Order: sequence, then structure tokens, then C-alpha cells
Amino acid sequence: MSTSLRFLGATDTVTGSRYLVETDGLRLLVDCGLFQGYKQLRERNWRPFPVDPASLDAVVVSHAHLDHTGYLPALVRDGFRGRIHATAATAELSGLILPDSGRLLEEQVAFRDRHHTSRHSPPLPLYTEDDARAALERFEPHPFGQDVRLGEATVRFVPAGHILGAAQVRIATADGRVHFTGDLGRVDDPLMRPPAALEDTDVLVSESTYGDRLHPHVDAAGMLGDIVTDVCRKGGVVLLPAFAVGRAETLLLHLSRLRACGRIPEVPVFLNSPMAVDASEIYARHPEEHRISAEEFAAMYRLATLVRSVDESKLLNLRGGPAVIISASGMLEGGRILHHLDAYGGDPRNAIVLTGFQAGGTRGAALQRGERVLRIHGKDVPIRAQVHTLDMLSAHADAAQLVGWMSTAPTAPHAVYLTHGEPAAADQLRLRIRRSLGWTARVPEFGETVAVTGAPASAAGEGIAVTAP
Repeated sequence: MSTSLRFLGATDTVTGSRYLVETDGLRLLVDCGLFQGYKQLRERNWRPFPVDPASLDAVVVSHAHLDHTGYLPALVRDGFRGRIHATAATAELSGLILPDSGRLLEEQVAFRDRHHTSRHSPPLPLYTEDDARAALERFEPHPFGQDVRLGEATVRFVPAGHILGAAQVRIATADGRVHFTGDLGRVDDPLMRPPAALEDTDVLVSESTYGDRLHPHVDAAGMLGDIVTDVCRKGGVVLLPAFAVGRAETLLLHLSRLRACGRIPEVPVFLNSPMAVDASEIYARHPEEHRISAEEFAAMYRLATLVRSVDESKLLNLRGGPAVIISASGMLEGGRILHHLDAYGGDPRNAIVLTGFQAGGTRGAALQRGERVLRIHGKDVPIRAQVHTLDMLSAHADAAQLVGWMSTAPTAPHAVYLTHGEPAAADQLRLRIRRSLGWTARVPEFGETVAVTGAPASAAGEGIAVTAP
């Protein structure tokens, strides 16, 4: 049997990362993420998985963010009995992220049930915290750079930067080699080390989140400092929605450095994310993956008051400013940040600073494009606070960095597929790759199957073997 690759997610969106590799009777799922954003995408999470979970031999996970791991609890609940292979740090971070996801899903359902805001009776969560903990028992951690033999395939995790534990995934079979970028980090990321260079591969599957834009060459930390100084001198509150793993640490690093050099006033800084607090311990255990010294790491967390309990979180909504509050989620789709938006979003003295990519269909994307009424917990919340976007703080490589990374390959891949990006971003990256590298790349369709081969195929005029979805 020849090796095939099937695209089960992330083909028309930045979320739902899922790829099926089949070879010689072996079925490997690479990533198992949640679809997020637009309702038609989120509804995919409720459909039966495209293949029987019990038929999968193993899952290989690139990193711990929910758009790459968030469907694992449902997969295990529905019959998957193999191992979930990941780096050590990804396994540790998943131990925080997945149970938290299940708990939030249960809390959202309970809220809708109490307030009769669901069309379903009774409303049910996609999965529970117990389902998430069952999935964690199937994780098997591996170091970077070690070959992992899975049947007739060999898997290797290669550093990707981005967040702690994030990996590029290389899979070699008798037919050829396929390389998944996962989420590729930046060479100039202030927190994480740069991604490892691209080795020879036959098929490349690359993310394209920022495929249609370049990160501006501006002083992002300085811009953040200006916002904090301006708002806090007026007695306001700065809300920093942040992914609890990765972005929260970067924001703390910038704020700590700004405070140390006198660029921001000495106002209270609150890290209101139990997950981010717990993640700090994991970052501390893996200094080889990030750039921060032990001394500066300690200074970051001395700067902030770490908020764990629900009661402490509620009190933040009563204290007012001046203050800075870092809280999840980064795209305003859940978590404690929604309560802070309800409390502080209506006051023009305050500010909301979006610090990363906002997927279409999320509250963050709505706010970014100018909407000033957000639906939160069943009611319309007017937003009169200032809204700023600092997406140059993103931990994703931009278009030029992606192509620059690709150019490190000793030889050109036979096929390049662009996923994990909005349609415009993926298509613009396709054009940039063709013009800069002379490579042929294409954007696959949802459900499409292609061949993994060590020689160029010839189909559809693209040099790529294609099977209709």
C-alpha cells in the first residue's frame, strides 16, 4: 500500500488541525484540534469524526494549543485506544489545557441551562473534564530529535519555536517523507528560540496563518508601554486578552522589562489565569527551549499578582484602575477575560489590547474590525473602551519568515501544501513561494487525499497527485 495524506482540518481556517497519514496498514493522525470561530466551523466538532477513532493506531501532536489538541478527549471517549505521541513539554502543558477546556465546556453548558439560553434540552458539552483526563493517560512523551518507530513509519519531533514544546513533525515511510510545520515560530521571538531549519523532505505541509502579511518592524514593547502609561495615568484599566500558554509569558516579559527601565508607571499588574500561573512552572523546567534567564524569569512573576481563585477574579471587576489585567482567552472566546470585558469594556478610560491572531467568527475578530457591541453570557455588552491591536506580538512566523525558513531546505520538496490559514492568507503565501523560491504550492481542500511519494507526481498541472474529497 502506498503512503497517503488526507486533510481532515485546517484547510479553510486557522483552526481544526487534523491530518491522516496512512501507510502499509498503519493509520497515524497528526494533530487532533478543535475547530473555532465561525459557527459552521464549530459545528464540525459535533459531527462524527471522519474516520473511526478505534481504527487509528496512534496520534502525533505538534503542540498543546487547543486548535491542535482540543478534540483529543472526544477521540478517546469515542474509541481511540492508541498512544498520543508528543514532546515532553507538550504533554505537560496538555495536562493543564485539556482538563481546563473540559471544565469550561461544562461550565458553559451549566450557565446556558440555568439561564435557558440553549436551544437544546438538556444542553450537553462537547466533552467533559473527566474525558480530558482520560485522554491524558494516553500521552507518551519524547525528546526532540529522537526517531520514534510506529509500525512502518518513523516519526521525529523537530523544534518549531512558537510555544514551549512546539514541534515540527517529520514522518518517514518506505514511500517518502512528509514534514508538518505545526505552528512555526519567529526567528525574532523575544521568548522562544527560533525554529530548526527545514531538512530534505518530499512533501511539506506548512501553516499559513500570517501568509498574507509581514510583522511590522516597530517597537512592540514600546507601543504596549505607551498604551499602559496613557491609560493608567487616567486611572483606567488595560485588559490584555492572552493565550494562557505562550502569550501570557511574552506579555509579562515585556511588562517586566518596561517596568525595570521606567517606561511604565508602577501600577498593579494581575495575571488572572490559573493555567498561565501553572504553565510558568513548566516553562521554568524547560530553560533549553526559551531565551529567558532564571533571574529574568523570576522578575517576570514578581511583577504580577497571580490570581487563582474565582473570588479573587471577581474582586478584580470591583477594584477599578489604574491596573493591568492579563487573562485568557486570547480571542475572547471564553474564560475570565469575558467577565472583565463586561465590567470594564463600557468605560472609555479603559483599553482592550488584542495581542495575537483573531480567527474569523471570534469576538476578538469582531472587535478588531470595529464592532462595539459584543454578545457575552447571553447579553449585549457595549464596548466604549479603546481598542488596540498589537498583532506584531504574535508567536507565528510571518510570510517572509515562512519563506525564509523554507529556503533553508537543501532541495525543494516535490509537493507543498498550505494549511492553517484563512483562504486569502494561504493563497498569498502560495504566490510568494512561487515567486521567491520557484516552488509549486497549493491549498488543499477539506477531506482531500494526496500521495506521499519520493518522486514528483503529475496531476492537475501542479505536479501533485490528487484525489477528490
